[in-house]
Amino acid sequence: MKVHKVVAPPHRSTAAKLKTRLKETFFPDDPLRQFRGQPNRTKLIRAAQYIFPILQWCPEYSFRLLKSDVVSGLTIASLAIPQGISYAKLANLPPIVGLYSSFVPPLVYAVLGSSRDLAVGPVSIASLILGSMLRQQVSPVDNPLLFLQLAFTSTFFAGLFQASLGILRLGFIIDFLSKATLIGFMAGAAIIVSLQQLKALLGITHFTKQMSVIPVLSSVFHHTNEWSWQTIVMGVCFLLFLLATRHLSMKKPKLFWVSAGAPLLSVIVSTLIVFVSRADRYGISVIGKLQEGLNPPSWNMLQFHGSHLGLVAKTGLITGIVSLTEGIAVGRTFAAVKNYHVDGNKEMIAIGLMNVVGSATSCYVTTGAFSRSAVNNNAGCKTAVSNIVMSVTVMVTLLFLMPLFEYTPNVVLGAIIVTAVIGLIDLPAARHIWRIDKFDFLVMLCAFFGVVFLSVQNGLAIAVGLSLFKLLMQVTRPKTVVMGNIPGTDVYRNLHHYKDAQRIPGFLVLSIESPVNFANSNYLTERTSRWIEECEEEEAQEKHSSLRFLILEMSAVSGVDTNGVSFFKELKKTTAKKNIELVFVNPLSEVMEKLQRADEEEDFMRPEFLFLTVSEAVASLSLKGGPSFNNV
Repeated sequence: MKVHKVVAPPHRSTAAKLKTRLKETFFPDDPLRQFRGQPNRTKLIRAAQYIFPILQWCPEYSFRLLKSDVVSGLTIASLAIPQGISYAKLANLPPIVGLYSSFVPPLVYAVLGSSRDLAVGPVSIASLILGSMLRQQVSPVDNPLLFLQLAFTSTFFAGLFQASLGILRLGFIIDFLSKATLIGFMAGAAIIVSLQQLKALLGITHFTKQMSVIPVLSSVFHHTNEWSWQTIVMGVCFLLFLLATRHLSMKKPKLFWVSAGAPLLSVIVSTLIVFVSRADRYGISVIGKLQEGLNPPSWNMLQFHGSHLGLVAKTGLITGIVSLTEGIAVGRTFAAVKNYHVDGNKEMIAIGLMNVVGSATSCYVTTGAFSRSAVNNNAGCKTAVSNIVMSVTVMVTLLFLMPLFEYTPNVVLGAIIVTAVIGLIDLPAARHIWRIDKFDFLVMLCAFFGVVFLSVQNGLAIAVGLSLFKLLMQVTRPKTVVMGNIPGTDVYRNLHHYKDAQRIPGFLVLSIESPVNFANSNYLTERTSRWIEECEEEEAQEKHSSLRFLILEMSAVSGVDTNGVSFFKELKKTTAKKNIELVFVNPLSEVMEKLQRADEEEDFMRPEFLFLTVSEAVASLSLKGGPSFNNV
């Protein structure tokens, strides 16, 4: 067999290596490549298009696209208006704030966002988190003005954090919310949100401020004297109607408009029923009079000092992460369906800036909602103009239609929320996770039960902690496998995976499938020593020749640090005492360079013990090993 020489990596300065590492870490998509070799005018145009994605598609916009976007915009507006009012109440905010949040943020996103399908507005999970966290210190009933100020300030911090992630190219931080974590978290939050609506669905006046399932159910059954049969009847009827329309649209996607228009139709019908029958005098609570007019400025309400600064910063951070993760996930999902690209960093900047602007215009945390975006996609949207159409529709509502919502019953808003959050419980995804990874399933369950029985933020923290623990276990306990030869080939594979793979007498072939660093070097030392002892015992029992070569297959060792270098040096000393030669196979350039620098005595990385493949190493060393290896 021809043995190929292992070539030393070309010399590169520290500055060049640092530049490459930073580029791969923060600019994996290389956004500057589009400017190379272009005239200054083209560079200026492309820079403007990069900052404002609307400039990319606006010059080619046509009347045909406008017709599709108007239809989809009006459709999602019919869903956004009742959802905006409902989610604001879920966040313990005045209902009008939900409509404000469906007016300004979509306009900002239409200019800065890169997704064609994302429909922007308040979402249930962020509303729940914001309302529950702020309510721990400030009562929205006793001190509504301060609560509103803290909500706007939390929105500012959420937007600032989101935009900073995009500007600094730190989007990988949100990747710590794994899919299993999000599925469990969303399902648990959906349960809590639904249970919270029992207050409206049953007509209870006194209700717990806690968010976990036990206090909520306890509050429900301790106030049975407050249950209103009129409210229950109306709530059940509209809930069944909304669930039926949702089921119909899921079975027949072409009828998406049925479930999209059902919430607004429910609001209109229920409002007429209450107005005509004056049911508000017989136990059915209503929204009451809403303020007319567009968003008033709120920058003077932002509070950056005082005892609540830590609370709003923490609330903004958590709601910012959750809403950003949901928005980007939704945007990427529909981009994959329509085969176009969504820039994650642009989305972070767009969502962040629209929340910063929103905090100054009486809006609270907004992002891309899955249910609204699904309706937008099914309605045939072509560009972000659908968000503009929705925003204009909300604007008309704010200016002229607010008196019509005075008699809208709260029970219908509760039914709308329950119907919307049911879609967050993804049982097929849970079954899929169970089949693939049991530990991920455990993480999902911890997120679910943590949210349901503790609190939203504690459940999220537990799930993230378990995910990080799994990651640390993979780093600190890397996989090492013994490799054997598949007869009749030059291929070496895991002995425990391929049953026909055979050990080569006199050789121990180990594959290290991880970077070697301070976190795992001690473990690798102990594990490798055990492999050597077991191999020596096996050689002695089978009366083969003694162990002569330890071959390390290093294709998966992508990096080493100082501790990793020490591990290889100590391993060299250990094997030398046992008259075993240490052989390296396919070390990557960075690893090879560091090991060569550490080889001060020039006996560590000798060329005769460096090979490109395991088969070349075994063939070459067998010839050098003497008569006992001639039959290998």
